[in-house]
Amino acid sequence: SSPPSSKQEAAPSAETRLAQLQKQADSGDADAQFNLGVMYRKGEGVPKDDAKAMELYQKAAAQRHAKAQYGLGWMYQYGSGVPKDAAKAIEWYQKAAAQGHTGAQTQLGFMYMAGEGIPKDDAKAMEWYLKAATQGDAAAQSIVGGMYNAGLGVPKNVAKAIEWYQKAAAQGHADAQCSLGEMYDKGEGVPKDVAKAVEWYQKAAAQGDADAQFNVVPVEFRPTTRAQMRLGLMYYVGEGVPKDAAKAVEWWQKVAAQGSADAQHNLGLMYVKGEGVPK
Repeated sequence: SSPPSSKQEAAPSAETRLAQLQKQADSGDADAQFNLGVMYRKGEGVPKDDAKAMELYQKAAAQRHAKAQYGLGWMYQYGSGVPKDAAKAIEWYQKAAAQGHTGAQTQLGFMYMAGEGIPKDDAKAMEWYLKAATQGDAAAQSIVGGMYNAGLGVPKNVAKAIEWYQKAAAQGHADAQCSLGEMYDKGEGVPKDVAKAVEWYQKAAAQGDADAQFNVVPVEFRPTTRAQMRLGLMYYVGEGVPKDAAKAVEWWQKVAAQGSADAQHNLGLMYVKGEGVPK
């Protein structure tokens, strides 16, 4: 055998890695088919090609690859590379969900709630959300909390809502953290505790722009901005925190920067009064 090389072996180039992946996919490796599909869907290392992604997902999904089944469901639901087809989306989500895929379980919950491709059924939606939540999916846990809080698909149960919000919040889910803040703030299902509310609001607010999943949500409904907005007011009036106009301005600036008219209005008043801003 040849003597060990003193030079460090060069890492395989992107082309080599792609060729290897393609070879594995061609030989029927479901993981490789799925991973290559993801690359084509996102245009990472290859030109973006939804039709190619679809073809690869189908090959992997035919081998009961849960992530590929979920991927197909997603592409049919949103019409990515194929015409939108809610019934087909549900079919694939159900296959993935039956294998315990939490994303597919959560999407089925959404579709039952919206009555998308399926008759609207809040109780069925809750069943699917619970399946994902009990597996530890933070987004589903937060939704389950919201369903119990609103009495959607289940009898209203604020104690259960708090229990699920806490599970999601412990995993860093901003929406659940903000919801807990609101419940302590109003004394809903828990004794009113403004200091605890501030604590949860701060956790949610600190996630700021990292909360990209909420960018499609209008600014006033985003959990991070709801928390930032409320913190601004709490600092302004000294509720649960020492009164601090500059801190109020700081929080409102974060929300105003995301296009909130309410925050911009509050800042305008602060400038007019010369409170918490340079005179």
